[in-house]
Amino acid sequence: MTKILIIAEHENNILKPATRSVVSAAKEIGGEIDVLVAGENCGAVADAAAKLEGIKKILTCDSAVYKNYLAENMAALVVSIAKNYSHVLAPASTFGKDFMPRVAAMLDVAQVSDVISVVSPDTFVRPIYAGNAMSTVKSSDKIIVATVRPSSFTKCGETGNATIEKIPAAADSGLSIFTKKDETKSERPELTAARIVISGGRGLGSAENFKKLEKIADKLGAAIGASRAAVDAGFVPNDYQVGQTGKIVAPDLYIAIGISGAIQHLAGMKDSKVIVAINKDEAAPIFEIADYGLVGDLFQILPELEKALGI
Repeated sequence: MTKILIIAEHENNILKPATRSVVSAAKEIGGEIDVLVAGENCGAVADAAAKLEGIKKILTCDSAVYKNYLAENMAALVVSIAKNYSHVLAPASTFGKDFMPRVAAMLDVAQVSDVISVVSPDTFVRPIYAGNAMSTVKSSDKIIVATVRPSSFTKCGETGNATIEKIPAAADSGLSIFTKKDETKSERPELTAARIVISGGRGLGSAENFKKLEKIADKLGAAIGASRAAVDAGFVPNDYQVGQTGKIVAPDLYIAIGISGAIQHLAGMKDSKVIVAINKDEAAPIFEIADYGLVGDLFQILPELEKALGI
């Protein structure tokens, strides 16, 4: 019998939208679906997860051991209950990518990473070569451990009524300790969940110039992203990065400003519904996938865009 365990991504008080996308992927696999919520003071998250469509049971483990999602502790908890399931799924985000490989290793199975489509309960499609080719993978492992790309699946509804069951926490492994967390605080939408994303690249020239995107983003209700080149140059923190080694996004509208379109960046945003590119180099690769392209000096175009938006 197919039984699926989903590891919920959350912030101890808010359930991340990525979890809803993983539920949709699980529903395509078929079978019973349970969700594990592990964290500290995470009762609100368990209640939110219980409302997700298609979920039978919420397993909640409320302990300080899981407050910061250390990979060693999370993996040990998941492995301790994985024997009851045929599939273990998590988002292919920094959250899932941190501990799921350890889960697979401890279960002695091969992880199926970055699933973008479900063919059957044991067969999945995943991108390779920065998304330039698709690989169909069939797993013969008794327990299938997989990470799911949230942007490739719609978010499930929230009309469910799953039961909530508490499970005991394991002891702290002591293999690692949490020291601090550096993150950008913003009232703008989360990058991976935003309907509109405006991203800047090396063409902006400096961190000060990068701030020129903020008024436009606020007017559009958009999240701000960046290319790896802009992050490496120190214009913005690395949690802004969109791309193969950054965050994968698929918004309704993606605006790329001063981004040439290196293959690494395209892998993280080319599934966007509408892509608008602004670049002075008419031969920039970004124009090959853009729905709308504007060749010109961004420092002349941005003020015109602000004027058109009534900023």
